[in-house]
Amino acid sequence: MSGEIEQGHYAKKQICCGCGLIAWSHQSRFKRGVKLAARFAGKKLLDYGSGDGTFLAMLMQSPQAPALAIGAEIDQRQVDECNKRLAGDQKKLRFIHGSELAKPEHQGAYDALVCMEVLEHVVPLDAMLDDFAKWVKPGGELLISVPVETGIPLLVKQSARCVAGWRGLGDYPGMNPYTWGQLMTSVFAGAEQHIERPIHRDPDGFSSHDHKGFNWMRLRKKLSERFELLETTASPISWLSPHLGSQAWFVLRKKA
Repeated sequence: MSGEIEQGHYAKKQICCGCGLIAWSHQSRFKRGVKLAARFAGKKLLDYGSGDGTFLAMLMQSPQAPALAIGAEIDQRQVDECNKRLAGDQKKLRFIHGSELAKPEHQGAYDALVCMEVLEHVVPLDAMLDDFAKWVKPGGELLISVPVETGIPLLVKQSARCVAGWRGLGDYPGMNPYTWGQLMTSVFAGAEQHIERPIHRDPDGFSSHDHKGFNWMRLRKKLSERFELLETTASPISWLSPHLGSQAWFVLRKKA
């Protein structure tokens, strides 16, 4: 892994985390994403919510790199930092502010769209999925990953978050609060929303969810209503069901 990648804001807390379990989980997640995104080799790709650029940097270093990759992020500081640190060749990789995607040149412009670990935080989820459909060409494909916050994985994650928070490691200052009733409801959740999700509002008025109450099965149902679902898989161990994984992955195609 290159030094440029390891210098990323999130990379320091995730793939380079001092907690071995957290580091292994995130490293496996990114490797799984690069493998699944090999289908986009030679194509024009949009990574929505590109963060510190870790995934795109790894993908562009792989043998199956896209011809052009655009990372979109709502934090302008992240955009500027990624362009300075990673986007040496602007013709192949560059980062833009998410607001630019409203411009006409981005409508139906992409062969593929990637969105990793973002949709669990989005409050206007339906509007976000509608935007995805606007940006992708007819027949274009999407690769989406979200955390599994239900079932047995939730119990494991909450324990790891609590320990990591005590040790001051990773991006987990503490354990998201669940009552015992909420925790048990989440462990046995189905495809409908099972508990109320808290909404956080920052001083600028931006609203977001944390991980509490996120249901990957509900998202899969919503995605299937808009796109053709080609594959559902998991990480860090790909042959396990997402019911036993840390992350769920969806490969989809925009319907004609």
